[in-house]
Amino acid sequence: MSKHILVDGLFIYPTPIGCYYAVSSFIGDDAKNFINRLLKQPRTPALNIKTLKNLMNVESEKDAIELLHHCQNKGWIQGVKESIESPIGTLDTILPSLLDKVSETGNVLLSDEQGFHLACSGFTNETAEQLSAISAEIETIHERRIDMLANSLTIDSHAWAIVDAFGSSQLGFWPLFIGDSQFVITISGIPHFNRPGFVTLIWALSIRYQQI
Repeated sequence: MSKHILVDGLFIYPTPIGCYYAVSSFIGDDAKNFINRLLKQPRTPALNIKTLKNLMNVESEKDAIELLHHCQNKGWIQGVKESIESPIGTLDTILPSLLDKVSETGNVLLSDEQGFHLACSGFTNETAEQLSAISAEIETIHERRIDMLANSLTIDSHAWAIVDAFGSSQLGFWPLFIGDSQFVITISGIPHFNRPGFVTLIWALSIRYQQI
């Protein structure tokens, strides 16, 4: 038996950093799979052994609790006192408002790996189309060079940026991997990936595109 004990009356909810960890690369592991399955749920599930074993795809209570403890130590999941419902509405209607919440400037674009602009906030349609094309080119470079950056230069970040003379990001590009789909989120200025709105955005995309 595990030495850790579950707290009664809580519901499992991913943190912003947990969501980013789960979708920031295509390489999966047990923790990422757990968070991704959690993001497929219509509402935050109750914290109990049966739920954990189902979401983690494990048979052992000890393994389930130890993986939960690992995710908690990393800050990837949290317990909340009330169940939270998944985002309501079609992506076409809710994405612009969700995107607006993940940037200080409100200028955010979501595009796919082919360079098609799916939704945006703040940018004009013409700018969004141009940035979508750029993001597709960056995604191609990312796929070709990410192993070299990680192995030769020990750079673990998956984001790309256009910076000013002081090194501050003017425009950032973050690849997102959700199910079999790849996206790029483009942000002008400072991203707000550390806020609850980012969880809601990834939750909405996961319900639509995940296959896990």
